[in-house]
Amino acid sequence: MALERFVVEGGRRLEGTIRPGGNKNAALPILAACLLTDEPVVLRNLPDIQDVRVMLQILEQLGASVERVEANVVRITSRGDIGCNPDPELSKKIRASILLAGPLLARCGQVAVAKPGGDAIGRRRVDTHLLALEGLGAQIEVSAHEYRMEARALKGRKMFLDEASVTATENAIMAAVLAEGETQIYNAAAEPHVQDLCHFLNALGANIDGIATNSLRINGVESLHGGEFHINSDHIEVGSYIGLAAVTRSELLIEDAVPEHMYAVRYMLEKLGVDIRVEGKNIRVPREQELRVRYDIGAAVPKIDDGPWPLFPADLLSIMIVIATQAEGTVMIFEKMFESRLFFTDKLISMGARIILCDPHRAIIVGGGRLHGGEISSPDIRAGMALLLAALCAKGESIIHNVHQIDRGYERIDDRLNALGARITRERDV
Repeated sequence: MALERFVVEGGRRLEGTIRPGGNKNAALPILAACLLTDEPVVLRNLPDIQDVRVMLQILEQLGASVERVEANVVRITSRGDIGCNPDPELSKKIRASILLAGPLLARCGQVAVAKPGGDAIGRRRVDTHLLALEGLGAQIEVSAHEYRMEARALKGRKMFLDEASVTATENAIMAAVLAEGETQIYNAAAEPHVQDLCHFLNALGANIDGIATNSLRINGVESLHGGEFHINSDHIEVGSYIGLAAVTRSELLIEDAVPEHMYAVRYMLEKLGVDIRVEGKNIRVPREQELRVRYDIGAAVPKIDDGPWPLFPADLLSIMIVIATQAEGTVMIFEKMFESRLFFTDKLISMGARIILCDPHRAIIVGGGRLHGGEISSPDIRAGMALLLAALCAKGESIIHNVHQIDRGYERIDDRLNALGARITRERDV
């Protein structure tokens, strides 16, 4: 893969309408779940991003038929004998490859999954995945390079997840829908992408109750059938565009923004003075906003922190940091999940941001100063998009290297933002 970079002209006002892509973190488990039926499944609003392309490659390598019907619409048929060992080299490219464990275990009775790749944002344990699948009857061997699992028959049971892990919840759900009897999952993750997976499986004949709560009840069925499903808009992408409009003082209309997924995001945005308007299914960000930190009672410095759904999503903290650099006042960012996610702040500091990184999880931002252009590199998907926002609001030109990280989560982001008035040039990196 040829390395590419963005050359970004900062300080331009944007205007217009943008529609977010399908939720990446819903698309990946839903693609894995297509292995649970041998009938055709049509997925609509599937984002055409690098992580999805890799997952489709893995499905084809396993023996599934993948037909691209039209833009963002794919038909997948997993008929016949499906392989039970995903390609290790492909699996190492994406974190979501671990999601193949549940469906392949349910379908084949065995699976060998290479230890997954993904963003370098800190330790990302898989203990919860393994314990959940083990609880359903899997025997698991862990080696230096892979997880090997086998189950003669999966059986439902009550289980408590030791953390509300999104992907562990998804793996447990996918294994349980074809398990014998009833499975109850306590402390389950309930993020919008987990909800989408549950609705998708129910559309194929699964029996899942308690969707959008942290207590799921799954009655196993003998088989799933085919069907069609429309993947919801990505609420992280919606939050990114709200941040983009705010820091560039632009007016944007975000279509099909699923406002009911944005309550916690809106609450935290208001701490930085960002005002948004809900217009039916759309969200409008007015131009020329006065970004100003709203202090807590007694003029205490406010805190922006993440947590499991329905609290503020960790994947938007990078965007919030950039917004905070442009808001008059002081705020603390508290990232509770990953010990390396905040390390990209050194790149913002090089662009003139006033940030004190207190420790791996906490940063103090003194905002209100204009950023200047710089030469920076994208370390992961979310930090990459945050750095693109910083470059777009900065004075002067910026160069962003390693933009394939941004491409992993945002479809044709340069073309879509250029249509709004941005000036982003994609070049081969040297």
